[in-house]
Amino acid sequence: MTKYKSQIALVAALAVSLGVSLCSGSIDDYYLDIMLSAGINIILAVSLNLVNGHTGQFSLGHAAFMAVGAYGASIVTLEMGHSMVRVFGGEGWFAHAMTFMIALGVGGLCAALCGWIVGVPSLRLRGDYLAIVTLGFNEIIRVVLQNTSGDGPFGGALGLKGIEPYTNFFWVFGIAAVAVYVISALVNSTYGRGFLAVRDDEIAAESMGVNTVRYKVIAFVTGSFFAGLAGGLYAHLRTTISPEGFNFLKSVDVVVMVILGGMGSTVGVILAAVVLTVLNEFLRDFEQYRMIVFSLLLIIMMIVRPQGLLPASLFQRRTKA
Repeated sequence: MTKYKSQIALVAALAVSLGVSLCSGSIDDYYLDIMLSAGINIILAVSLNLVNGHTGQFSLGHAAFMAVGAYGASIVTLEMGHSMVRVFGGEGWFAHAMTFMIALGVGGLCAALCGWIVGVPSLRLRGDYLAIVTLGFNEIIRVVLQNTSGDGPFGGALGLKGIEPYTNFFWVFGIAAVAVYVISALVNSTYGRGFLAVRDDEIAAESMGVNTVRYKVIAFVTGSFFAGLAGGLYAHLRTTISPEGFNFLKSVDVVVMVILGGMGSTVGVILAAVVLTVLNEFLRDFEQYRMIVFSLLLIIMMIVRPQGLLPASLFQRRTKA
């Protein structure tokens, strides 16, 4: 029974997500929107935690992969959505569900491909150099999207509008549960120990024959894939997206979640994603001060609790006990 507890937890999470989704009509739209935003941020934080926390790299370009996924999924539903619905039997929940699933898959794969393209050459770098490369990639994606033709599929600076509102509670928290399961299973597997070896001492890992670049690229591509899924969910929740919604500050938001929750701690980054999403809502009327508050929060955390809200070591000690 213990052997399959993670699979049981995943099935239970999917069942709860489906049940809440069916009853979501009774939830106030305002609170439902906050919950869905928190779920999307959980996917982003958990996926970046694989790169920054478990593998010990430092990426500042997660919003770029989110943007690729958002635009990839949106273009599929905008350009081919009606045709795909007809292929799957016309109007009905099954046809729309299959259409959305394919769109999310395309968005995730596009983001993973971009992660591989960026990761293969850049992950030979370390520390600050990698952070600069990923930051540059984030700005390249934003500027390219912003300077495309307004009549083209990317919509130019104004972005895309009229995206189908497919995102609901089941899709968001179902994918969040899958992301947590896949990444946790990957890290805790025999194969996944390579990520931890790279994080703990990359030079020692290389001397023991570990292909550190390979493990870093796998972590980067996996994290990018789930970031792309989060982008697709975000696009079909807001129904309107623009390049400015995926700028450097969005990447900083996700990095803050990982640092605040505790590098390498899945439970910690989930808690931080929820806390910062709610905090963002409280600061909606003070948007110009949001980054000041976040900066002060990070400074206080680094002084008072540098290991994060729920560090990974806390759960390791409990497991040994």
